[in-house]
Amino acid sequence: MAVQKLYAGAKLREMRGRLSLTQKAFGEKLGVSLPYLNQMEHNHRPVSAGVVLRLAQEFGFDVTELTVGDAERMVSDMREALADPVFGSPPPLADLRLAASNAPGLARAFLDLHLAYRQTTERLASLDEALGREDRSAAPSPWDEVRDFFHYCDNYIDAVDRAAERFARGAAGDLIAAATSALVAKGITLEFAETKLVRAYDPIARTLVISARAAEATRRFQILHQIALLTQGDLLEATLDLARFQSAEARGIAKIGLANYFAGAALMPYAAFLAAAQEDRHDLERLSDRFGASIEQVAHRLSTLQRPGLKGVPFFFVRVDQAGTITKRHSATRLQFARFGGACPLWNVHRAFETPGRFLRQLAETPDGVRYLSLARDVTKPGGSFTAPVRRFAIGLGCEITHAAQMVYADDLDLSRRFEPIGISCRICERPDCHQRSVPPLERRLKVDPDRRGVLPYVIAP
Repeated sequence: MAVQKLYAGAKLREMRGRLSLTQKAFGEKLGVSLPYLNQMEHNHRPVSAGVVLRLAQEFGFDVTELTVGDAERMVSDMREALADPVFGSPPPLADLRLAASNAPGLARAFLDLHLAYRQTTERLASLDEALGREDRSAAPSPWDEVRDFFHYCDNYIDAVDRAAERFARGAAGDLIAAATSALVAKGITLEFAETKLVRAYDPIARTLVISARAAEATRRFQILHQIALLTQGDLLEATLDLARFQSAEARGIAKIGLANYFAGAALMPYAAFLAAAQEDRHDLERLSDRFGASIEQVAHRLSTLQRPGLKGVPFFFVRVDQAGTITKRHSATRLQFARFGGACPLWNVHRAFETPGRFLRQLAETPDGVRYLSLARDVTKPGGSFTAPVRRFAIGLGCEITHAAQMVYADDLDLSRRFEPIGISCRICERPDCHQRSVPPLERRLKVDPDRRGVLPYVIAP
């Protein structure tokens, strides 16, 4: 297999800017000439192995940041967007990589434009919705805008993460006692009561009510969420200012997301949680017991361990509902989730509903030849009474097979056996004979013969 050349000009320029170095000084530290560095920064030359080694030796730079990040996400997102029939024949993959590396701002603007186009088309297709809506602007939905914000932040918000870690350190092992003291200091009373709301804060009565029906991990999480809103307001607002959301709704959703991030990071402080994850070999149940968190909270937290210089195993994390709709997604791996529609039906996350309470393991391979260890499990969220609705989801957590030795779930697996073929979504998957294909790939032409029928009623042309 040919080795893919590494073009990372934008990352090199970003790093040089953080170090406040001129091109000449940066080149001297990397042992390359000024013209050579200039060519690398503008992606006219690939980053050589020698430069990668010097980045690690001279600056302690985590070289995985050169290969996984915004560029890979944007390539995946552009590929899916350009599969839309409105574009006709899509450009080569090499062109998309160049656009993502050389002009990330332009690539992101293109994605925003395509999202606006899709949403406008969907509004026009639904006459009832269109007539009932006064604001017919093509701005992205607040939910999509916030999801993309966390997506392109690598699901790691450094300032919020460190603030939560400081809070946990000051708690000296008793988070709830520390949280209660922080509430008392602000004149707020913490109560547990039978209520339909999981959490309710009354700023007039100065009371925080947490549902007594909720699971212990949920109660802890919700208390810390409110602590974030009450004690970290300036930090959250400053982070929101930098994000420049297009609507008040998006800003409000993002604020909830940041408070959730703080709560998870306080429950599972970065350095302590990373060390425990490595010691327990990423055993979700042991980590859940150790930190008093739910399985879903642990899996989500593992996907956020992307602190520069102290990274954990790069994971993907996803949550789907029973209809197959992705409700949470993030990937620090090369696997990127579809922005539109559901996930691949061959992925084990969909089978988790059939085996409640069990972890399912899958050795999977995507069309680009990358192999993964994928873990899936159902997550049930009872309402606390017979008449309350029960919410059911499935979560998926996985890493590239090169990290499998660090996972307890790989211990008895034969990693030399055949890996199951999975894709991203049917509309951009190129596998010609998938028995679960729901729609043809938009990038390929079809051959239809009424006298012949195979697995599919058509043949996907090369």
